[in-house]
Amino acid sequence: MLGPSGSGKSFFMCHVVRQYYEQGTHVVLIDTGHSYWGLCNQIHRKTHGRDGIYYTYTEKHPISFNPFYTDDYVFDVEKKDSIVTLLLTLWKSETENVTKTESGELGSAVSAYISLIQADHSIVPCFDTFYEYMRDVYRQQMQERDIKVEKDDFNIDNFLTTLRQYYKGGRYDFLLNSKENIDLLGKRFIVFEIDSIKDNKELFPVVTIIIMEAFINKMRRLKGVRKMLVVEEAWKALTSANMASYMLYMYKTVRKFFGEAVVVTQEVDDIISSPIVKESIINNSDCKILLDQRKYMNKFDQIQNLLGLTEKEKGQILSINQANNPSRLYKEVWIGLGGTQSAVYATEVSPEEYLAYTTEETEKIEVQRLAEELGGDIEGAIRQLAEKRREENK
Repeated sequence: MLGPSGSGKSFFMCHVVRQYYEQGTHVVLIDTGHSYWGLCNQIHRKTHGRDGIYYTYTEKHPISFNPFYTDDYVFDVEKKDSIVTLLLTLWKSETENVTKTESGELGSAVSAYISLIQADHSIVPCFDTFYEYMRDVYRQQMQERDIKVEKDDFNIDNFLTTLRQYYKGGRYDFLLNSKENIDLLGKRFIVFEIDSIKDNKELFPVVTIIIMEAFINKMRRLKGVRKMLVVEEAWKALTSANMASYMLYMYKTVRKFFGEAVVVTQEVDDIISSPIVKESIINNSDCKILLDQRKYMNKFDQIQNLLGLTEKEKGQILSINQANNPSRLYKEVWIGLGGTQSAVYATEVSPEEYLAYTTEETEKIEVQRLAEELGGDIEGAIRQLAEKRREENK
């Protein structure tokens, strides 16, 4: 989904995911702007804390994971491949290419480690024990081979040195060694808010990919249940050359398991300039959603070519919000399905729904202030303010 700032992207997505949630879908969102706090809070209150889970990354309470954890010690090919991709992302910089030898050797090491923990349940599956296995066992085995692996082909010492910061005692040792595995399985609406680390070039992509891996693990285990992953601007953390294969893998995998992956952005230059976006995201997206594009008029020909839009579709998109009814509060959105069907729709909701979704600071403050007066009852505050607005509009 593409739309400039102020076009109503997050509002529209709140409206969409609420409907998905009410239809039984499991929804996971990665956000960088607290756009879904209101909706998540409402679900949390409605379910008495059983759902509507909001994880916020802070230095005191960082989000941590364990990519080597499974409750039944079963690791299918896709699970192993995603672990290898994560390790390569931690190891290599954006400008470094991954060779077949490096990918293959790391894949062999992951498979050997998994066989070890499956045979010996006294070994705690986590990054720390994997690191120790690579350092103490796999490196020695490599040295004893008849056919040696040269450092130019796979430099295990460089791998261990680079990933030392994620091992115990390192500055990010919390990240991959979670003792309490986040329960994604039973929760149907989960928001990961990672705005506080969006400018951290090391943590941001790692945390993003681990959340996506956690979603894929949830997706595999829930048979016959629709799953939805929404990635807001955090997707930009995954657009290095080394991440192209993961993005493609994720998009193709999600379809196999009755799932959907949604990318939301306002950065048209990133969309236009990134071949990875085209290869991994656009070419694998049957549904395209665009909001008011007037801010991008001087770049719209590029957008049209990139998205493969027809002249008819271009005309529909450029008509958005051009003749809205002044007596009604709504914004229009264009939805195209597989190049076969497209139309412009209005996103018009009740005053209650509007106040639950709004990201306007003054409106959010007004809701929160009244909620405090009502003892924390946000729903009550929304009802009162909505009724007040109805009276004012009579």
